[in-house]
Amino acid sequence: MYEIVTKETVAPNIIHMKFKAPKIASSAKPGQFVIIRVDEKGERIPMGLAGWDEKEGTVDIVFYVLGTSTAKLSTMCEGDSVANIAGPLGKPSDIENFGRVICACGCFGVGPSLPLVKALKEKGNYVITVVEGRGPDFVFWMDRLGEFSDEVHVVTGCGKTAWANDFIEQEIQSGRKINRIFAHGCPFMMKVSSDASRAAGVDTTVSLTPIMVDGTGMCGACRVEVGGETKFACVDGPEFEGHDINWDGLVLRLRQLIPEEDKSFNIWERDNWHKLMDCRHKKSFNPAKRMSVEEIEHTEANCKLQGV
Repeated sequence: MYEIVTKETVAPNIIHMKFKAPKIASSAKPGQFVIIRVDEKGERIPMGLAGWDEKEGTVDIVFYVLGTSTAKLSTMCEGDSVANIAGPLGKPSDIENFGRVICACGCFGVGPSLPLVKALKEKGNYVITVVEGRGPDFVFWMDRLGEFSDEVHVVTGCGKTAWANDFIEQEIQSGRKINRIFAHGCPFMMKVSSDASRAAGVDTTVSLTPIMVDGTGMCGACRVEVGGETKFACVDGPEFEGHDINWDGLVLRLRQLIPEEDKSFNIWERDNWHKLMDCRHKKSFNPAKRMSVEEIEHTEANCKLQGV
């Protein structure tokens, strides 16, 4: 059993949890992930590591509450324990002194971007971090990312620089040298970020955590086509060159169980609606306690990135 030692809602429907898992914390590296099972009947959910503390014996994740399994996890409290956590899994990130690097992240992708940004900076890279959110309330951990970044930019879906892919395209077109790009977030965000850098030929690394069962390459559930070859995200990844991924095929695989997921969630919600209400009444998300995002000027009619 793995105890939850910290739980906080960092943005609407986005939760940060810290677990007691000393063996995983002692060997984790940037880019790796864990597979969590909430209870004996629970789905095995792959989640990128958002940090770890070897001394304290803890690991961090950030997740978006979307389906049955994440809803179950979201109703758990500090002091509760999940059935098991397997990890660290996957190949660590390829960390070198590339030069000028863009780390694009959004939603739950902010979590696994944090240890990556830190590792890249420690290698001597000039790190430009761009955080994508649907609005100011969906942007979080700016202070943590800023600690290890040379530049931090926010894009919120409107204005001249609307999304992370727009920022990437503008940086490349500006003539400023970009040696490497890393993207963490939903598949669409990673796809369009890869598209933005394709013409310039800038290597763009994305992190894939599709449906998994065992996490050891035996079940084949996480297979993805990369460069015309079948790869398993759990053992060959989770990081791949974004320009080589068959994104259409990946999206089709991610959508194949939507009817079953909807049915599962409806059944679970019918029996556990009171747990969801308890979470909402606790109001763990308090915007007043959030760090203000000074980079954003946001009004009803205008939203832009400062300095652009």
